[in-house]
Amino acid sequence: MFLKLVPDTTSIPFTKFRMTAAAFSALLVIGSIFALFTVGLNFGVDFRGGVTIEVADDEPIDIGSVRDAMRPLNLGDVKVQETVDFAGGDPAVVIFIEQQAARNDAGDEAAPAEITDNDEIRAGEVAQQDALVAAKDALKALLGDDAQFRKTDVVGPVVSGELIEKGVTAVVISLFFMLIYIWAQFEWQFSVGAIAALAHDVIITLGMFTVTQLEFKLEIIAAILTIVGYSMNDTVVVYDRVRENLRKFKKKDLTEVIDISINETLSRTIMTSVTTLLALGSLYVFGGEVLRGFTFAMIWGVVIGTYSSIFVASPILMATGVKRDWSKAAAEQQPATP
Repeated sequence: MFLKLVPDTTSIPFTKFRMTAAAFSALLVIGSIFALFTVGLNFGVDFRGGVTIEVADDEPIDIGSVRDAMRPLNLGDVKVQETVDFAGGDPAVVIFIEQQAARNDAGDEAAPAEITDNDEIRAGEVAQQDALVAAKDALKALLGDDAQFRKTDVVGPVVSGELIEKGVTAVVISLFFMLIYIWAQFEWQFSVGAIAALAHDVIITLGMFTVTQLEFKLEIIAAILTIVGYSMNDTVVVYDRVRENLRKFKKKDLTEVIDISINETLSRTIMTSVTTLLALGSLYVFGGEVLRGFTFAMIWGVVIGTYSSIFVASPILMATGVKRDWSKAAAEQQPATP
């Protein structure tokens, strides 16, 4: 017996809820933008700069002991997390150390008047290296000389700034090319609707990370780009059916055509979202702390992307006045249905 989450034929009047959905989306978008400018994202080491150390040992590593070993070093914010090794390797932890402040020649934290360009370079290079050496020495003293340092990354302020810039650029470029693609495949009204839905998804996802203060790391950018692709794919499926039905039902009202199109693709949309969420849910539960932020972003993106393809992208076609006969040649090849 086949599993059916949605009946084969539905007649839900989605367009009747478009004003309520528009108000709800506007509230989420405005709230997300306000939170971004007032609270801000909780940037991880990738974007703030700092030191990352992954250390393994033959015996289980006590996270509390690692934190106690780091505390006397006065390295600022230090986070310690366990890692999951699915290959059955030795127990390991990851230590994240925040970017170190500029130091003067005496090794003390420099006063604002003392900070020059050279001091900033020292903060990004020498001070970071000093923190790395001090942390490794403390870990060796705690775990012994058999401690295995699997990974040591040092990210300075210059590199972290470049990562922020490149991350934003990647998202903007992806949205631009999506705009061009939809415009070429459909019409400008469809392109506006698709980009509005994608921008809606990205802004609300950033707002969710701001409100929850989950660590915003480089892999979250990858998750956002994946969300963009997923949401666009969902929107294109609905738009393609809308285009077909605009040619098929020439005398039906546009709102009715859009409702028919969404209902015809609803089963596919729900099944795709549910199966994707099942995989992401398993990864969120069993993937460990390292993958938790990425999978949480993906889960949120699937939910908000499914919502936007129905309640944001499609109603915009009504607001922009999509044409009913943009391709007369194609329309003439198909018999009109009253």
